[in-house]
Amino acid sequence: MKVALTVDGLGVDFGGFKAVNNVSMSIDEGELRVLLGANGAGKTTLMDLISGKTRSTAGRVLVFDKEITNWPEHKIARAGVGRKFQIPSILRALTTRQNIEVACCHHHPSILSNLGWGFPPAVRARVEDILTLTGLDEVASKTAAYLSHGQTQWLELAILMAQNPKVILLDEPTAGMTQAETRKTAEIITMMRGRHTLLVVEHDMSFVREIAEKITVLHLGQVLAEGRIEAIENNPKVREAYLGSKGIA
Repeated sequence: MKVALTVDGLGVDFGGFKAVNNVSMSIDEGELRVLLGANGAGKTTLMDLISGKTRSTAGRVLVFDKEITNWPEHKIARAGVGRKFQIPSILRALTTRQNIEVACCHHHPSILSNLGWGFPPAVRARVEDILTLTGLDEVASKTAAYLSHGQTQWLELAILMAQNPKVILLDEPTAGMTQAETRKTAEIITMMRGRHTLLVVEHDMSFVREIAEKITVLHLGQVLAEGRIEAIENNPKVREAYLGSKGIA
């Protein structure tokens, strides 16, 4: 099994405050890793360091053994790291299908010029596969500006899939969703596992239970615990710092 993402002693110091402090972990190719921790634990900052939004002051980041530490964000994206933020970023004037078509062809500007005029069969097949996988086939022709909140979030997941990054970072993908939308998002992300390597930050514990294989828990910028869900929810340090008596309910 290849290691897709390696974080080695990573840290950042903001004027004496270590928001992330000597964090190390490795995520295998095709793995879905959940990142847990209370507000201020360093989860989003860790994703910022991996994706290049924030420059680290210690440690390394590697994607399939290629070091990308402190590269510019666009170069890290080209190296195969995709990220979904809490606020979706879509092309609102285009249809659902067109958003995915653009994402499928982001490496091929000459193909982009054909938007609305037809695409190669392989691109069309990939677009249809992603529409089906995300359940967006019923709104494929709908202008993205008029999608529901859940559909907008699923469209951004679809765009990430179309770009086919080696590693996908998802920051609270169920924020603001209804219970039904959350369940569907869990289904989509579970289907993405294996096709993509995923690192997911989430606070919804029922959602975490649905998708989690292995969990890394951060506390005060450091790794507090790591392991499968049963070990994490029975870890006394994790219960004291984050979960409380209910565990991952």
